[in-house]
Amino acid sequence: MEMHQIRYFLGVARTLNFTRAAEECHVSQPSLTRAIKLLEDELGGDLFRRERSQSHLTDLGQRMLPLLQQCYDTVEGAKSLATSIKKGEVATLRLALSRTIDLTLVLPFLSDLLRAMNGLELKFIRGTTAEIADLLKAGDADLALAGPMGEAWDRLESRTLFTEPFELLVPEGHRLAAQTSVTLDAVRDERMLIKTYCEMSEAIAARLSREGVSGANNHQVASERDLISLLENRMGVALAPKSTVIPGSLRRISVADLNIVRTIYVHSVAGRPRSASASTLLKQLLAADWQLERA
Repeated sequence: MEMHQIRYFLGVARTLNFTRAAEECHVSQPSLTRAIKLLEDELGGDLFRRERSQSHLTDLGQRMLPLLQQCYDTVEGAKSLATSIKKGEVATLRLALSRTIDLTLVLPFLSDLLRAMNGLELKFIRGTTAEIADLLKAGDADLALAGPMGEAWDRLESRTLFTEPFELLVPEGHRLAAQTSVTLDAVRDERMLIKTYCEMSEAIAARLSREGVSGANNHQVASERDLISLLENRMGVALAPKSTVIPGSLRRISVADLNIVRTIYVHSVAGRPRSASASTLLKQLLAADWQLERA
């Protein structure tokens, strides 16, 4: 089945006239008739009842019409998209983000990018640092924002964006909610919500264990949304990066003796061609005054 056969069929189905359809398709009538006959042979039956001045769709033709129309529209849509991409009118930026990085950190940069590149399409991918490394290797992500990858790969380019401390998150009305700073001793008897997806979870667990805070009554949490919900429902307290966005129902408190920070990098692949959007975003991220924004 050839696309020109489908186009000719749709032309006759629309005009119900072989001569007029041939004119619209800019082809001779014998060529159009021959192409439709080959299509009928392939489909195993007549598509039209031919009359002198007007033709009509057969039952087979009526059943084939929506299917062949969909086929034609799909191919035309693909060709149009390919042309737009080739002209630079449409592009996709694939950004991988650690599960612990809030999207609001990069929204100002992305907003500027979308204003400058009207046809840009964004694709966001969440994962652990190991999953993000695999995405970069496979070419399924253009850039990534995450902590240290923790593996040796000579093509991985990691550039520091910012370093931030961890803070204690508690619900409003908690006994510590009015404090601006505490020590780990203050949370010794608290039920901790442990973020298993955090790149610093092992270091935090080890630190809590040394202080006698870690215990069997702690909860393990697998997402930021679950963490916020558990905190709001007074199911425990949590240690989270300073950049974590929290609702007004929660309070953040510095922990004087935790001594754990995390560094966030923008990761890319050396030697791999970058799109204009990826190059622009990379420059924006590296030029930003992150210390000022984190204040």
